[in-house]
Amino acid sequence: MNFVPNVHYELIPIKNLVSNQKYQRNLSVKHINRTAAHFDLYQVNPIKVSRRDGINNIINGQHTVEIIALVSNSRDTPVWCMIYDDLDYTHEAEIFANQMKYVKSLSPYEIFQANIEAGGDQQLIIRDMVESYGLKIGPFKKPGCICAVSALEKIYQTYGFKVLDRTLFLLIGTWEGEDLSLSSNMLLGIAKLIITFGDKLKDDLFKEKLGRVSCKELCRTAKDRKAGSLGYAEAMLIYYNKKSHNTLSLSALYSRTKRKQNDDPEEEVQTALDEDTDNIKEQENE
Repeated sequence: MNFVPNVHYELIPIKNLVSNQKYQRNLSVKHINRTAAHFDLYQVNPIKVSRRDGINNIINGQHTVEIIALVSNSRDTPVWCMIYDDLDYTHEAEIFANQMKYVKSLSPYEIFQANIEAGGDQQLIIRDMVESYGLKIGPFKKPGCICAVSALEKIYQTYGFKVLDRTLFLLIGTWEGEDLSLSSNMLLGIAKLIITFGDKLKDDLFKEKLGRVSCKELCRTAKDRKAGSLGYAEAMLIYYNKKSHNTLSLSALYSRTKRKQNDDPEEEVQTALDEDTDNIKEQENE
């Protein structure tokens, strides 16, 4: 059996590559712009090309060539291509359809650890902050271990050091590291309360009132309210407001723009946590 593909490599200008095959995805301008803004030459892979009738048809890499064209500001820019000379259209489509079928994606924890090894500032800060509260970051759920890596990074990247630190302070101070408290929904739910109410949310009162509520009870209430971290934020706010003369408004959680709690307190940002973090996949051994 031959384990070496029958290909050769050429540098081909982007303007001489074609990606109008029907099996291709529509180009994502958002993805192209986002990746171009963080362009790294060492992340560029060869473009997989099928040469049919003298035409260089892209099988895989159409976004890559558009990113390079945008960054270089020229479609004359050459890119390395891995070229097949013996494919027909249907075989190309089959290759495209199955190219990711048996690829194992990196978990958020694996990416986090790789960034630690690379000396990534954000990841080192997050790790040190978590460890300052007597916890560890890990790939599986176990006592004293946070595995909701994506939630930690999302809070830090969106709202900064102070919000993540206060989130961990309230989480650990209230439930003392109980396993059920260390989930992404709990982290994001507390962060939502912090970015919504700021100093109006009293830390001592939060720990006092929520400390009387078990995580199991809180989870049940949250699931009855709404899916994801917003349900947890609602549930925590309900218990926080009980028997209080100055209650915090539940409807305020749905305001789209919140004040950023970082070194520039006057800056306002879109509430990204409400948009997409409810779909974060926790790396937990359920």
